[in-house]
Amino acid sequence: MTEKLKLITSLKGHFGIVWNVSWHPKGIMLASCGEDKTIRLWNYKEGDKSSLKCLLADGHQRTIRAIAWSYCGQNLVSASFDATVAIWDNKSGQFECNATLEGHENEIKSVAWSRSGSMLATCSRDKSVWIWEVWEDNEYECAAVLNAHSQDVKKVVWHPQEDILASASYDNTVKLYMEDPADKEWTCVGTLSSHTSTVWSLAFDKSGDRIVTSSDDRTLKIWQKYLPGNAEGISVKDGNFVYKCVCTISGFHTRPIYDVTWCHLTDLIATACGDNSIRIFKEDDLSDHNQPSFSCIAHVYEAHLQDINSVQWNPVVKGVLASCSDDSLVKIWKMEST
Repeated sequence: MTEKLKLITSLKGHFGIVWNVSWHPKGIMLASCGEDKTIRLWNYKEGDKSSLKCLLADGHQRTIRAIAWSYCGQNLVSASFDATVAIWDNKSGQFECNATLEGHENEIKSVAWSRSGSMLATCSRDKSVWIWEVWEDNEYECAAVLNAHSQDVKKVVWHPQEDILASASYDNTVKLYMEDPADKEWTCVGTLSSHTSTVWSLAFDKSGDRIVTSSDDRTLKIWQKYLPGNAEGISVKDGNFVYKCVCTISGFHTRPIYDVTWCHLTDLIATACGDNSIRIFKEDDLSDHNQPSFSCIAHVYEAHLQDINSVQWNPVVKGVLASCSDDSLVKIWKMEST
């Protein structure tokens, strides 16, 4: 039995580059954003029946680089090259922009909600990561400005279970942050260094004990979490944890890997590459978690006509993947056994 990634539908409507896609937590709707300064919400239906639900405009003055749904599904956040963040909610029955956050000096590249919904993280070309506390009545307060990176910060992602934040940067590293329970200050508690060029993206597995990172160096890396007193004898400072690189996946991608997503339903990893391809990776059977191995089980050549900027697995429907590209298209795919 072999696996195949099959194209289900192509969603047309954006003008110019489509930068990011984000699934609603119930898997019923897909959001996309791009160069045309709009957010498009698509109703997801099986087969080729997905359709445009609504268009959100007038929230930003420049390209919208990233979007993310809150875990409750009531709020959508967008980040723009105009250095602002917009918060959209549908309390009135239709999505409206009810808050705008300012503070970054340059383009905002990524945005993410914490699992609890009480925090929002943003990152920018200004090299900083901001953490915002979320209050009732659309009130947001900056809780921390983190300057651990020395270059443009490309991506922020929250741990799926805990209030741990990860950020990926042009400085070739990933940084990890936690709030110190003693003084309530956010600090950098770890640096993941192994890539030889820009780290474009990262994703946690469903437990948060593993991270996959994707890079301009055309490799993926798998990082394993170790706690104090671990059986492997890995040194852990300050009584917290450490992530160690336990696997490098190389030789598959021919250009930079712009995005990576780790499915929490199937454990499959999907990548978006500058060579216009989507690849699916699966951990090998009997793989050792301290020295895991992964195989490429599906590869769609020319999945898009130009660079693929974002991929994301549907959080509810197994094997359904969304992608978007410089070619102005959003596509929905499904893994099938043949």
